[in-house]
Amino acid sequence: MSVRDLTVLGSASAVPTKARNHNGYLLRWDGHGVLFDPGEGTQRQMSRAGVSANDVTWICVTHFHGDHCLGVPGIVQRIARDGVEHPVDAAFPASGRRYWERLRHATAFHDTGVIRERPVSGERMPLDTGDAPFTLVARRLSHPVEAYGYRLEEPDGRTMLPAELAARGVRGPMIRRLQEDGRVTAPDGRTVTLDECSVPRPGQKVAFVMDTRLCDGVRELAGGVDMLVIESTFLHEDAALAAEYGHLTAAQAGAAAAEAGVRHLVLTHFSERYPAADEHRYVDEASAVFGGEITLVHDLDRIPMPPRRLTEPQRGED
Repeated sequence: MSVRDLTVLGSASAVPTKARNHNGYLLRWDGHGVLFDPGEGTQRQMSRAGVSANDVTWICVTHFHGDHCLGVPGIVQRIARDGVEHPVDAAFPASGRRYWERLRHATAFHDTGVIRERPVSGERMPLDTGDAPFTLVARRLSHPVEAYGYRLEEPDGRTMLPAELAARGVRGPMIRRLQEDGRVTAPDGRTVTLDECSVPRPGQKVAFVMDTRLCDGVRELAGGVDMLVIESTFLHEDAALAAEYGHLTAAQAGAAAAEAGVRHLVLTHFSERYPAADEHRYVDEASAVFGGEITLVHDLDRIPMPPRRLTEPQRGED
């Protein structure tokens, strides 16, 4: 049974708190597991969330600040210790390769050969996902060190209409031929086309945007996605600090989601400067400019993908 959801392993920013671990997000997608930004403590959080090393097929690091990558040694060594046999692709900024090498080989352990490095560079870089049921693109963001966001996209398809198939006598293996060839000859001799018996099915899309100012990269990554997982480190009162340190406010995250036509906005990466009693202010600020669904995450939350759209959205739709 296919599962598509996001498991939040950590949601703090630079400093973890009693309630929030350093970053860590596992996107489960039809038997694949994309682990974004494993911060310190991610290995333990995986155990608490019921996630195993065998669930991980990709590791995607946005940049090499500690709260986004200090969990890499533990994850790699757990993959080795648990004897994971399938390939695990590791995407990270090529400019930070020296940090990757230090993390990848941080201590003595019986190494594994399943890690396949996928360094990213340039403004925009598609990644080779092989036969995975999605594409993956890295896009440069705006942060004091080079940082990338990631966009995962399912290819568009078509949804078959049983009533239309039955009305034309198309059944059994004929349906597969219709899907593959675009047309088939019905039992009565008529030519039946795929357009007559199906409707477009836009592929589901997810964007993962961590430390950044508002920039073209944020807009490109977020455009029309079903779920946008995005940092909202600061509240509006500290917008100047956000700009200085290369971060977003909750209001900016909401505005980006509204402009991009996002369906579900997932806020995370919260500064420790704000008490738990202020959490509602993140949602208040984001919802003032974004009318879609908003989730303010907590560690170990599991967030399902929204139901499929029937048609492609227009930019600016909720």
